[in-house]
Amino acid sequence: MLRYAVTLFLSAFLLFGVQPLAGKYSLPWFGGTPAVWTTCMLFFQAMLLGGYAYSYASVRWLAPKRQARVHLALLGITVVVLLGRAVLVGSPVAPGLEWRPAADGISTTRLLAMLAATLGLPFFTLSTSAPLLQSWFSRMRPGASPYRLYALSNTASLLALLAYPLLVEPWLGRGVQAWVWGGGFLLFAAGSAMCAVGVLRHEEAPAQVAREEATAESPGVAPTLAWLGLSTCASVLLLATTNQLSQNVSAGPFVWVLPLALYLVTFIIAFEREALYSRLFTALLLLVAVGGVTRITYKGAHVSLLVQLLVHSTALFSGALLCHGELYRLRPAPRFLGAFYLWVSAGGVLGAGLVHLVAPRVFNVYLEYPLTLGLCCFLAVLLLLRRAPDETVARAAFRYVPALLLLLVAGGLGLAVSDERHVIGSWRGFFGVVHVTEPLGREQEEHAFVLRHGDIIHGFQYTRPERRMRPTAYYTAESGLGLALTEQRRLKELTGQPPGLRVGILGLGVGTTAALGRAGDTLRFYEIDPQIISLAKGEGGYFSYLSDTPARVEVVEGDARILLEQELARGQAQGFDVLAVDVFSSDSIPVHLLTEEAVEAYRKHLAPGGVLALHISNVHLDLLPIAVAHTWSSGLPATLVTTEKKDDARGSFWVVIDQDGRFTRGETFTREGKRVQRLAFAEAPKKRWTDERNSLLPFLRALGVNREGLVELEEPAVAPAPVAAPAAP
Repeated sequence: MLRYAVTLFLSAFLLFGVQPLAGKYSLPWFGGTPAVWTTCMLFFQAMLLGGYAYSYASVRWLAPKRQARVHLALLGITVVVLLGRAVLVGSPVAPGLEWRPAADGISTTRLLAMLAATLGLPFFTLSTSAPLLQSWFSRMRPGASPYRLYALSNTASLLALLAYPLLVEPWLGRGVQAWVWGGGFLLFAAGSAMCAVGVLRHEEAPAQVAREEATAESPGVAPTLAWLGLSTCASVLLLATTNQLSQNVSAGPFVWVLPLALYLVTFIIAFEREALYSRLFTALLLLVAVGGVTRITYKGAHVSLLVQLLVHSTALFSGALLCHGELYRLRPAPRFLGAFYLWVSAGGVLGAGLVHLVAPRVFNVYLEYPLTLGLCCFLAVLLLLRRAPDETVARAAFRYVPALLLLLVAGGLGLAVSDERHVIGSWRGFFGVVHVTEPLGREQEEHAFVLRHGDIIHGFQYTRPERRMRPTAYYTAESGLGLALTEQRRLKELTGQPPGLRVGILGLGVGTTAALGRAGDTLRFYEIDPQIISLAKGEGGYFSYLSDTPARVEVVEGDARILLEQELARGQAQGFDVLAVDVFSSDSIPVHLLTEEAVEAYRKHLAPGGVLALHISNVHLDLLPIAVAHTWSSGLPATLVTTEKKDDARGSFWVVIDQDGRFTRGETFTREGKRVQRLAFAEAPKKRWTDERNSLLPFLRALGVNREGLVELEEPAVAPAPVAAPAAP
């Protein structure tokens, strides 16, 4: 029936369309890390389980007419709640400011509570649709397979996910998205009501359905455990892959949507018809993918983004297809449809719980990803070695070779993961995985401890006393930050001001910036990860920049943007001579710390003549157009300082935003080893990052960044006058 197809399509589209929107609202308030999305997925899976449990109980214990009446009541209550939020809060699903945590109050519990209060009821109501409406359809259309409707709903979910990063996120702000979604929910509620009314008019089940239900056999314990295990494995693989990708790009809808879309594609293929799933082909694809993952694991994070996306996506696709294909082969009769969906949903929740709640307490690295891939390989081996009763050994032997290769490649992945590369300490928390490594093979005078966040170096310090306070990595005297500090000292000396600088640094790392501090300086670090703070303060004896610097050091724990905005609200503008934004999670940038609103808050903390230094070094994202777009919107000049990898320095890119055009005027900028350029837009930039609109897609290096309108002006060694900034819009 058309109304069932349309309603199920719309419910699935809304169900998955709101998930990235909820994540975008959550990210800025809860640290901008991959753990935000895994927490959201835990909530979504739990609500989906609740919806399936409601449908199962309704079909099992209520007569069809009673089912329809109860569901009409649920729809009515949900519509009233949404309309009430729209009137009282100003949005049907957006969280109010009362849910914004304190800078040091970020927690899984608060995020789950916020999602439950703002989105819980409508998401629950949507999640009841697939099993309940398919059950009604089976009664109304005896003999017709309801599993086609399940494939249709997964297709709608896939379209919603693909539309979000490509069409919705780049063109619509969060507020508009919330209102459009609310309008779509009203249409869904009307369609569901029509289906319920149809059931009210056909209270008795047809005799054929009754006979089928009487003769259908219960699936038993073993198939039920198989449903749970296969769905759990696929769910763990989905979230583990998302965590893996988020380390080196950014936590955001684009990175979330790709794995989830592939996960849904495997559902569509498996549940459309059994012939679309080939056990042997899937095993061979898994073999190639796990081999690629092994190669990437050995080479590290600097593998091309396109290669990483292709390899990890293929691994997820093949592993999930294996699980879902076998799941469909174990499907029960329509009578047990509700129980089947309930156990599959329970597996999804169990998988999300294992990734978000269990793995961080058991593993100190993201070990669940290679373990799940290994489990998929082992499952594929068992399936390939299984021989049908009428199949000869010779005929089945052609499957034994890929089975053996799967075992070998799984072992290779295990060896790649166990290659710790001289890791002497690992810590895992809500904000990611931190390693301390001790590279070997160097001369004794070059011995150092290195801090890695995920796969990316976040600073290192030599151990020999004469080199221990040498600035290294991205924070040498030649870097953009080093030049900004040197220039501010020179200007203070010229104007007769006290020499000490007040410096703010967003992101602590190992505290290398402290090596650039002098007596009389005050260095105020903002850091969200308590483990990073402990290591920088000397835990384990690896790093000592903070304790050895002659400058005064202040370390404030919490989300930097929330802390700075709270200080402004209290009238405590810090008056920084230099404010450095160097906040990365592995190689990903928390989006909310680089929007126009964030930059405006940073500017308010600058002293007269102070400068803002943005660290934009990144393997996979070209952040330069974003930084320059911020200077265009503020009417201030921007200077790009590029340094090459040399000696103690790593190649870096810093954009320095100057308030009065004095930056780069003096002899400070005649040194070698760097390139200094003035930057501007010839016209209004087409791509800007704000709290409402901040799509990553246009800035991925692999897709080619559009720099149309970006002007790069070579700066002479000693500039006679600053380049005029473009007028503010």
